[in-house]
Amino acid sequence: MARNLPYIRGMKPLRTLLAPLALILLAAPVWAEKIPLNTISGYLNSLTTAETDFTQVNADGSIATGKLYIKRPGRVRFEYGPPDKSLVLASGGQVAIFDAKSNQPPEQYPLKRTPLNLILAENVDLGRARMVVAHQEDKNATNVIAQDPEHPEYGTIALVFTAKPVALRQWVITDDLGQQTTVILGELKTGATYQAGLFNIDNEVRKRGN
Repeated sequence: MARNLPYIRGMKPLRTLLAPLALILLAAPVWAEKIPLNTISGYLNSLTTAETDFTQVNADGSIATGKLYIKRPGRVRFEYGPPDKSLVLASGGQVAIFDAKSNQPPEQYPLKRTPLNLILAENVDLGRARMVVAHQEDKNATNVIAQDPEHPEYGTIALVFTAKPVALRQWVITDDLGQQTTVILGELKTGATYQAGLFNIDNEVRKRGN
């Protein structure tokens, strides 16, 4: 799949799934107060399910689009549109990358080794010591940069939120090698019910005959 997902130290390159360029923010004529961390944590914890279209900008400048499904805790599905048509699944503590151009089994690695795990956790607490390394307001958006306080070497995730109501608009993942991927989100549709199979890695392997 020539893109998508961070590189992980000590493992072979996994291409690039989720992190940035410059933060793409909406222009606003006035400055607003930054959204408090406890409010953002509460918002993320309220997102039990969500779906949206997304645009991904990879470290090499290439762009992909697709559909994103989230089922917290711990599950996410990235369906990439043509010409890629690849798939990335996270569930059961693992991330699997299905390359549409390959008949090989998916590449897999632990979800906890990507900063995306921070917002898929069962209980998001951005007030935890050493988790948030930056929290600032930029025009009409609040930017939060977070890391795993136990393993900062895994990289960071920069989250962009707008207020009234609070909404996640974008994230930028920087992996342990400095590779960045930006995921720009459309409007999140929340509250849907998804079957477990939508996020099941083993089911996807059987379906694809890998």
